[in-house]
This record gives sequence, structure tokens and C-alpha cells, in this order.
Amino acid sequence: MEFINTAVKFIQDGGPWMYPILIVGAIGLAIAIERYIKLLMVRRANEAMWNKLHPVLVAGDFDKAREMTAEDKSTVSQLLNLGLARQGAVRRRDDIEIAMEEGMMEIIPQLERRTQYIALFSNIATLLGLLGTIVGLIQAFNAVANANPAEKADLLSASISVAMNTTALGLIVAVPLLIAHAYLNSRTGEIIDSLEMASVKTLNIISSLTQRNFQVKN
Repeated sequence: MEFINTAVKFIQDGGPWMYPILIVGAIGLAIAIERYIKLLMVRRANEAMWNKLHPVLVAGDFDKAREMTAEDKSTVSQLLNLGLARQGAVRRRDDIEIAMEEGMMEIIPQLERRTQYIALFSNIATLLGLLGTIVGLIQAFNAVANANPAEKADLLSASISVAMNTTALGLIVAVPLLIAHAYLNSRTGEIIDSLEMASVKTLNIISSLTQRNFQVKN
């Protein structure tokens, strides 16, 4: 309870600039939570689908693999379905690879969506904190100019202390948002790497089985 009272007093002492910083922090936090949940769901869906799909690909049952990826909504299914569709039509590795590269170009922006705003809101919180402090210092010096000389030192010290609250809150908001941004970028990179790995493994399986079937026929 004491912590809450201290936090409330800290915000009240900082003046009106504290509230825009809190709003920016709340928006950034909401985006970070939404992105974390989304990426977690994407990763789990991809892992579950790949574990089911990989044995089917190894067995060479590409018709079943196409059916599985067409019915599934995971990003790995969206990616591999493009390649498997080309495999059924032309069987050329280059065409299959190009199809999956085009799929990656569509999937990556979906994974990175809104993540960049977290860093933006972090910077905005820092700048709002500095702006609030500068405005507070200007007001403090204007007030001191008309004050009793005996009270100037104490009044200036108190005013500066209050003005610095906005910078402190701006940094308190900005640092966690920067950490969240770095973490989400890392998780996004891991998902992209796993998709690339799945596409390469699929390409290698298709090439290997196609070559084997060609050798058997000849």
C-alpha cells in the first residue's frame, strides 16, 4: 500500500506531462503483450505441424502433405504448401524454391507487424520525459525570479526535484519497452530461422526422392 501511495504522489508531483508518458507506456505494453502471445502461438503451431508433416514428407507421400498443409493455418503450412503445389506440377527444385521464397516475403512482415512501434513508443516516452523536465525547469525559474530572495534556493531545489520526475518516469517506461522490443525481435528471428530450416529440409527431401525415383525408372 505504501508503494502505491508513493507511486501516486510521484506521478502527481510530476505534473501533467506524466500522463502522456503513462498513456504511451500503456500502448507500448499492450502491443508487446499482443505480439508475445501471437509469436508464442505461431511457434507452437509451427512445431506441432512440422512434427506431423515431416514423417509424411520423408515417406514421399506428397499428396497427403499437400492436403495437410492446405487444411492447416500455421505459417509453416502456408509456406510449404506453396512449394508442394509447385512440386506436384513441375518438380523442378528452382521453381519450388522460388515459390517458398515468395511465401517467406509474405510471412515475415506478418511476424514483424507492430513490433517496431514498441521501440518508437520507448523513444517517445523518453522524449516526453525530457520535454516535461525542460518545461518544468522553465516554470521553476520563472517562479523563482519573483520569489523572496531568502526563499529562492529552497523553492528552486523543490521545483527542480519535481521537474525531474518526468524524466525519471520516461526512462522507467522506456527501458522495459526497449527490452521487450529486443526480446520480440529475437523470438521473431527464431521463427523465421525455423521456417527457413523447414523449407530447406523439404526441398532436400523432394530433391532426394525425385532423384531416387528417376534412377529407379532408368
